[in-house]
Amino acid sequence: VQLQASGGGLVQAGGSLRLSCAASGRTFSSYTVGWFRQAPGKEREFVAAIRWSGGTKRYAESVKSRFTISRDNAKNTVYLQMNSLESVDTAVYYCAAGNSIILSSIFTSAAYNYWGQGTLVTVSS
Repeated sequence: VQLQASGGGLVQAGGSLRLSCAASGRTFSSYTVGWFRQAPGKEREFVAAIRWSGGTKRYAESVKSRFTISRDNAKNTVYLQMNSLESVDTAVYYCAAGNSIILSSIFTSAAYNYWGQGTLVTVSS
């Protein structure tokens, strides 16, 4: 599976962005897809994830009320709608995919087999 993340950019605090993660290669619909982010000088952290059916979603507490993850398996694409952005959301955002990820591991980057190149989100205050 090859992943291509896009949609990052510069936005003012309070604004919105939608990130996209387009997949190619294998049947994407059977994979769990997650978004992670890494701010300068910090470790990569979990943001959100969605199971293959789209029925199970998980979010980091810091984004739960502001971000929404969704997927369109027909388009092999997963989206991350980010609203009410804050300066602390500034980071490089990575999408990742993996199969056979148990629910308790969905928050862990090591559980994902495939990674995109990242897209930079900068929130100005």
